[in-house]
Amino acid sequence: MTSDNTAQRIVMGLVIVMALFGFFGCAKKGQVPPGPDEIEVVEVEEVVSEPVPYGEGDRGEGLTEESLSAQARQELQDRLEDIHFDFDRYNIRPDARLILKSNYEVLLGAPGAEVFVEGHCDDRGTVEYNLALGQRRANAARDYLISLGMGGGQVSTVSYGEERPLDPRQTEEAWAKNRRCHFVILKR
Repeated sequence: MTSDNTAQRIVMGLVIVMALFGFFGCAKKGQVPPGPDEIEVVEVEEVVSEPVPYGEGDRGEGLTEESLSAQARQELQDRLEDIHFDFDRYNIRPDARLILKSNYEVLLGAPGAEVFVEGHCDDRGTVEYNLALGQRRANAARDYLISLGMGGGQVSTVSYGEERPLDPRQTEEAWAKNRRCHFVILKR
């Protein structure tokens, strides 16, 4: 077993434990957001332009599953943008839809690439509540990518709740930065 497989199994095990704790853990304060049945379904009307495979042009051939090296993954990673959410919400905002479409086009140009969607929250609310909200955010981003045409097997999700803030300050600006989904390219 490789260290990558071991790390992935550890992460998945932690996700399961956190999810169970979130569902059966301590009482939550505040109002619980609506469940997954109430996720906004978005019809995609515009046709996404045919992407140029990542790596074509000056760099040679497009990436294949076998050639997704660490450097290529990092270059691909650098092209993905985070999306942000309103306070206590997990619906995809119009500005986030544009970013997700752009991320989708980047990923289309990299055959064999898989993405890990991390859901994050600000630090207001309980740990359990924020883990559940972060998971809803990650699932909403995943579902939107799939609605654009991405294969479900290419997208995994995890919630870090409030545990990995970009900005630890206690200001509106910092909280807005921390309410996000971050996209991580995985090695196959």
